[in-house]
Amino acid sequence: MASEFVIVGAGSAGCAMAYRLAMAGRSVTIIEHGGTDAGPFIQMPGALSYPMNMGIYDWGLKSEPEPHLGGRVLATPRGKVIGGSSSINGMVYVRGHARDFDTWEEMGAQGWAYADVLPYYKRMEHWHGGPASEYRGHDGPLHITRGPRTNPLFNAFIQAGEQAGYPVTGDYNGQQQEGFGAMEATIWKGRRWSAANAYLRPALKTGKVQLIRALARRVTFDGLRATGVEVRRGGVLEIIPAAREVILAASSINSPKILLNSGIGPAAQLRSHGVAVLADRGGVGQNLQDHLEIYMQFAARQPITLYKYWNLLGKAMVGAQWLFTRTGLGASNQFESCGFIRSRAGIDYPDIQYHFLPIAVRYDGKAAAEGHGFQVHVGPMRSKSRGAVTLRSSDPEAPPEIRFNYMSHPDDWDEFRRCIRLTREIFGQQAMQPHVKHEIQPGAGYQTDEELDNFIRQHAESAYHPCGTARMGRADDPMAVVDPQARVIGVEGLRVADSSIFPQVTNGNLNAPSIMVGEKVSDHLLDKMPLPRSNLEPWINPNWAQSQR
Repeated sequence: MASEFVIVGAGSAGCAMAYRLAMAGRSVTIIEHGGTDAGPFIQMPGALSYPMNMGIYDWGLKSEPEPHLGGRVLATPRGKVIGGSSSINGMVYVRGHARDFDTWEEMGAQGWAYADVLPYYKRMEHWHGGPASEYRGHDGPLHITRGPRTNPLFNAFIQAGEQAGYPVTGDYNGQQQEGFGAMEATIWKGRRWSAANAYLRPALKTGKVQLIRALARRVTFDGLRATGVEVRRGGVLEIIPAAREVILAASSINSPKILLNSGIGPAAQLRSHGVAVLADRGGVGQNLQDHLEIYMQFAARQPITLYKYWNLLGKAMVGAQWLFTRTGLGASNQFESCGFIRSRAGIDYPDIQYHFLPIAVRYDGKAAAEGHGFQVHVGPMRSKSRGAVTLRSSDPEAPPEIRFNYMSHPDDWDEFRRCIRLTREIFGQQAMQPHVKHEIQPGAGYQTDEELDNFIRQHAESAYHPCGTARMGRADDPMAVVDPQARVIGVEGLRVADSSIFPQVTNGNLNAPSIMVGEKVSDHLLDKMPLPRSNLEPWINPNWAQSQR
C-alpha cells in the first residue's frame, strides 16, 4: 500500500519531517541511497575529519574547475548515509541571524521572517547552554551543547576579540549573534547528535515510517500531479508510490538534479538532454551559493595544542577513552569558541564568521608542518557570487555539473582581504601574546592586496554550505522554484524541503536552518496553522551605521 508521503533523502530536513508526520499519525516512506551511520567514525565527534572523506558516507561530488580560483576543482561533500550531511558535518550549530530570515521574506518567502521561524527553532531545540532563555527551546528532539573550553586557547581567542573592541555574546543563537563567545554543537552525551539520532530513530519506532535503501532517479507524474518516485533498488528500477505528496529533501545538489531529471527546470537545458519538459522553471539549479573560507594558521609558543595527540598512539588513546566512557577529546568537535563580526561600518549585522580550532590542521586531516599551532577558519558570509547545478547528461544517475562561480563578484575580494586584516589584528592582541609565535598561513610575506588575492585564489576552501538551488519565492516570480509553502510551482503534489529553498545563504553553518525548514514544512504538509509568531527582537549594534565595532 502506498504511503501518504514519500520523502527523498534521510538528511537534516527529511528526518525532521518524517518525525513530525509520524507523530501526527501519517504514513511515510523515506528513500535514502546511503547506509548505516553506526560506528565510531560518525558517532565520535572528535573523528569528524574522517566521514567527510570516506566514499562510503559521502557522495564524492566535485565542482567544475573554478575560473576565479585558478581553475581549482573543489570537493563538495554531501552525506550519503542515514542522517545525511548531519552525519558527516562539523556538528556546529548556528541558526543564522534574525536579519537573514527577514531578508528571505523581503525576497518573497512570505511567512519565513525571523518572527515566523523562531518558534520552529525553539520547537526543535533541547538547549543545554545556560539558564533558561525565551529565545531558546528546552524540550525539543535536538540536543545542543557547548564544549568544556578547558584548553586555554579557546578563552584567549574570545578575550582577544574583546580586547580588539568587539562585543562578547553570551549566546550567538539567542538575542545577540554579534560578538565572540562559546560555540554550540549538535553533540549529546559525547555523541554526534545527528538528525538520524534526534529524529529518524524515534520516527521509525512509531511504526509509521518505512526506510527504503534505493537511489532516487526522478519523480513520476500523472499529468501534472506527482504520484511517486522512480528508484533503482538492488539493480532493479521500480516506482515507490505516494498517495498524497512527494517531498524532495536530497540536498541542494541532488534535489535540483532530481527536479531536472523529472522535467522541471529551464526548458532549453532539459531539451538539450532529451528530457521532456513538464514545467518550464528557469530557477531550478540556479542561485547556487556557498561560504568560502581560509584557514589562518599560527605557530604556538606553548605545547598546549591538540598536536600532541596527532600521532597513532595519541589518537588511539583519545579513541579508547571515547569508546569506553564517551568523554575526553573525542567527545568534542574541538570548535568550542567562535566570533561573528561586521566587516565595516554601514553593515547592520555580522558578515564574517570565525571558527577557532586549537590545532593547525586541514579538513582532510593533514596537520601543519610546524607541529604545535592553532587556526581560525574565516570567511565572508554573504558573497554576491552565484553559481548553478546543471545536468551533465541524460543519465539520471550521472553526477550533475556544479559551478559555484566562487569569487566572481569584485566585492568578494575586498571582503576577503578585510577578513585577513581584521583577523591579524585580533591575533595581535595581548590575550594572544603568550600563544602566538608567528603566522604560518598566509604568513608575513602576504601583505599587499595583490599578495592576499593570490593567497585567496590558491587556498580558499568551501565551508560546505551549498544552498539556494530551488529558491523559495512568490508564485508569480519566474525564478522562484517553490512557493512559501515549499510547493513546486507549476506542478501538484510535489515539494522541496532542504537548503535548496533558501533564497539567500544564512549567516553561519547550514545544519540548523535545514532542520528548521523540515520542521516548518511538516506543518504545511499537515495543513496545520503555523506556530504563533514571536515578538522577540534581535540585538542590532546601535552604532552599526557609524562604526565597524
